[in-house]
Amino acid sequence: MATFPTHCPSCSHPLTVARLRCDGCGTQLEGHFRVHELLLLPPEDLEFVLTFVRVSGSLKEMARLRGQSYPTIRNRLNEIVATLGQLQGTVATKQHEILDAIARGDISVEEGARRLKDVKP
Repeated sequence: MATFPTHCPSCSHPLTVARLRCDGCGTQLEGHFRVHELLLLPPEDLEFVLTFVRVSGSLKEMARLRGQSYPTIRNRLNEIVATLGQLQGTVATKQHEILDAIARGDISVEEGARRLKDVKP
């Protein structure tokens, strides 16, 4: 099965989800849905996180399963945590930029509210 795309293959801009469908009853929802930060992780990082959860957060068990040392696993987890922090920081930065644009009068309050809704964490 293909992995969930998070960036445009043409311009690399982050993708948003516009339509959801229930395969059971056929109900469809259209709108602007935020993609969770975890899904924005590279596939190998997401797999690491899923395995980490499956072993109940045991770094020792992760090291055993992956045939790596405990410090290597700890460092990898720290890198993923830092990546998630950067993704969240990007959202905060965008929110501040929008609020600053409203304060300067560059965009209307209504436009700012719409934009904030689009980047809301």
